[in-house]
Amino acid sequence: MNKVILMGRLTRDPEVRYSQGDSSLAIARYTLAVDRRFNRNANDEATADFISCVAFGKAGEFAEKYFRKGIKIAVSGRIQTGSYTNKEGVKVYTTEVIVDDQEFAESKNAGGDGGFSGNVPRPEPSAADGFMNIPDGIDEELPFN
Repeated sequence: MNKVILMGRLTRDPEVRYSQGDSSLAIARYTLAVDRRFNRNANDEATADFISCVAFGKAGEFAEKYFRKGIKIAVSGRIQTGSYTNKEGVKVYTTEVIVDDQEFAESKNAGGDGGFSGNVPRPEPSAADGFMNIPDGIDEELPFN
């Protein structure tokens, strides 16, 4: 089985091209910076892997329209390897993720008000059980009942 799931931040805006022919197809290429969970460098900074991703068709159009440098996304797809010979005659090997599904991994204003509106105080986690205490009178503001 060839299945990969990644979460990371875009290193730059997606590069989108369209195929030639009657029914042109969007091809979006972008790179995800995916933090390594336990590896740190000599300065105790988190390290990351930079993973090339390719999205075709509607997924490519979506990436072109909504994805920008720095946003956090989650992708799932398959790993594809390949090779080619460059202008200097050197064989170059490639590895990229062919995207099947992609989605935002944080809200547009991450670190903002968390989706609450008005002047309602943001809930704080309870030290005892890890759950947040919801202040009185906020039930009307919740998106569910």
